[in-house]
Amino acid sequence: MHDPSALFRFEEHDLFIPMVVLEELDGGKKGVSEVARNVRQVNRFLDDLMAATNTASIEQGLALNAINPVINGDTTPHASGRIRFETRSPETALPTLLPGNKPDNSILLSALALQQAAVETDVVLISKDINLRIKAAVVGVAAEDYANDKVLEDLDLLYTGYTRLPDNFWDMHADDLSSWQDATGTWYRIESDDLSDWHLNELLHFERPNDPELITREIGDGAATLELADDYRPGKRAVWGMHARNREQNFAFNLLMDPEIDFVTLLGSAGTGKTLITLAAALAQVLDADRYSEIIMTRVTVPVGDDIGFLPGTEEEKMTPWMGALMDNLEVLTGREESSGWERAATQELLSNRIKIRSVNFMRGRTFFERFVILDEAQNLTPKQMKTLITRAGPGTKFVCLGNLAQIDTPYLTATSSGLTYVVDRFRNWPHAGHVTLARGERSRLADYASSQL
Repeated sequence: MHDPSALFRFEEHDLFIPMVVLEELDGGKKGVSEVARNVRQVNRFLDDLMAATNTASIEQGLALNAINPVINGDTTPHASGRIRFETRSPETALPTLLPGNKPDNSILLSALALQQAAVETDVVLISKDINLRIKAAVVGVAAEDYANDKVLEDLDLLYTGYTRLPDNFWDMHADDLSSWQDATGTWYRIESDDLSDWHLNELLHFERPNDPELITREIGDGAATLELADDYRPGKRAVWGMHARNREQNFAFNLLMDPEIDFVTLLGSAGTGKTLITLAAALAQVLDADRYSEIIMTRVTVPVGDDIGFLPGTEEEKMTPWMGALMDNLEVLTGREESSGWERAATQELLSNRIKIRSVNFMRGRTFFERFVILDEAQNLTPKQMKTLITRAGPGTKFVCLGNLAQIDTPYLTATSSGLTYVVDRFRNWPHAGHVTLARGERSRLADYASSQL
């Protein structure tokens, strides 16, 4: 139900599916939810396996490489084992501490029976259900989480988007460094064999605050081309009246304002300025530079507490309660509290014509041309949902994903399996994508302290 391609993700191992799992699949196949679609895809895979194999051999198992499933555009079989079904009642009993016939207990009963029947074979129960894995450990069945959906083993390994250079960097490369200036900026070229830790569109910085900040633009053939980053700090260049308050925000502005960057991901805890600087960059490029025709703002509608129920009105009116962050940041950027009544009305009319609020639920099949698309709370999306949304981008569209991996509200998703983590890792080293993790809270001293202490 979580990953329909899981059948083909266990390489040479054999799979055993208890009958109660097929019953659970049958109960979850109806509806238009992501889970129901996944269940129907699993059923189609099983039907294809049945059709490609002599059904008389069900007792011996069906070869998983009998079909070539299309998984993420790859038709190469991922499994060489066999899939077996429960064909007879388990000849064992559960401990008395697990009474009843709950589906979890039936699965444990099947695992115990299989463990006793195949003494020379390692039997491992794979489940996303933590409670089921705990009960399996209690009754003596080895259990593991489904690990194939994890992008990384440890979130600390996630790409941050910036690297600190040693203080003697210029002295180290004095003999293999060249520099020049043109209409686009200041450039450096470094020839070295030790560039494996650098990535395209990565910020290279020094610990000293006044040293230059560089962005890697090309890497290859034992050389790297670096560009001097623009400075958006106070006293320097501004974006819709906003300045960068720290190094990470300054790099984020460089990515957001670069027309050659089509896809940007910004990670950060509450108060790091993700939405504010993204909206400022969007307004500057839509209203001032006329680079994009309009701003499309969307987010995943997963409530923090209990759902407030049915929301009346049009699509945009239904999304309005979820867009409090957009409204709060618009007030900061437009300074409406200091303007007169007609100025506020004129500003509101202008922004309503250029900023559209859309629901993620109705994105399938759409294409956005020359739009600045902002996807907020992207950590609550699965990799499959993320692919569905990003592929909506047409020519001239910039896509920005914002999120905090510490605030995932979707069941079965973790920081290492979130769609946001997935795209950060997969878009690394693409010349037209950039990422930065915002580390410093700038909302207020209260919010900053709460984020670190609570």
